[in-house]
This record gives sequence, structure tokens and C-alpha cells, in this order.
Amino acid sequence: MTIQEIKQAMQGEWVSIAPEVRPSTIKNPDGSIKPFYLTRAFTYQPDDEFQLAILNLVDAYGKAPLARLFIKGHMFWQGDHAIVAGAQKVNFVADLEYIVTPLLQAFADAMNGVAIKAFEKWEVNVAQSIFKKAFPPFGLADGQVFAEFDLIYLRGDMLFWGARHVDGRGFDKEENRPTNLQIPLVRKRS
Repeated sequence: MTIQEIKQAMQGEWVSIAPEVRPSTIKNPDGSIKPFYLTRAFTYQPDDEFQLAILNLVDAYGKAPLARLFIKGHMFWQGDHAIVAGAQKVNFVADLEYIVTPLLQAFADAMNGVAIKAFEKWEVNVAQSIFKKAFPPFGLADGQVFAEFDLIYLRGDMLFWGARHVDGRGFDKEENRPTNLQIPLVRKRS
């Protein structure tokens, strides 16, 4: 498919099949990488605008929500990716909105210890914008917008992004762009 055909086919809503696992940069006491869990709901709109809702979870079965993230921005297409024919390099830039909502008291307490400048007191079920604000938990500096150097691959009703690096590195620069596919999102059915 051409990029225009991919863009047309991607329009609409996509969701996680089940809770997904990611490596984090946090280590367990034994030195192993601590996993974290999430579900994603992604909407691709004309003009390369996207919305991404992430539900971070405490457990692998998705029974204990930790925090909700809502990101809105634009996708910038960078050309073919070598992982598989039809894959595309895409930069996701949260240049419109970024909101964090604690869903567990322990998360709100942690944010009150590390993310206090330019924020109200963090409370459960109270959303706050971190857009263009210094937010140390996510490594964001004042005035910076969140961006990832990722990939997409569309196959039928499955939308793949890049798999997270096993060492927990983010996709914060071109040399960290993923080289493998992650569990796909599936098209949301009405």
C-alpha cells in the first residue's frame, strides 16, 4: 500500500486486545527489569491527527488501574521501515494535549513527591495537563512536547507499532526507533 492508502485504512479507532506488558527503566531488587502493564485506545483522524488513551495498570490482568494518560497530537511520516514490507517510520508528537489522571492513591502520592512545580496537588481521579510543563517522571523539560520515533505496520484489522526495547529505553531519538513489532491494536467494532 502507498502511504496515502495506509492513512486512509488507518482512520478510525483501534484498541488493545488485552492488557499489554512493557519493560520499564525501573529495576527489581534482584536487578531484573520491572514490567508495567497497560491498555491502549488509539484514534487516527484525517490530517495526521491522533488521540491516544493509555490506561496504566498495576497487574497483568488489568484489575488494578494505576493512571490514565491522554495524548493528542500529530503523526509525521518518515518513510519505509526495514522490519517488513509496508512498515513505515512515524514520529508521534503530542503537540496538542497531554493529560495525566491518577487512579490509585499511591500514584497520586508519588506525583506529589516528584511533580509539584506548576501543578495542583495530585489527587485520585483528578486530571492535570502536563502539556509543555516540566514533568520529571516522564523526563519532560519545561516547554518540551512529548515525542516518539516509532513505526507502524497495518495488516488487515491489526495495527502494529514498534516493540519496546527490552532494556526499557524510550523512543526519544532516531537511533532508538524500534526494530521489532509489538502486540497489535485491533480495529474497534461498534
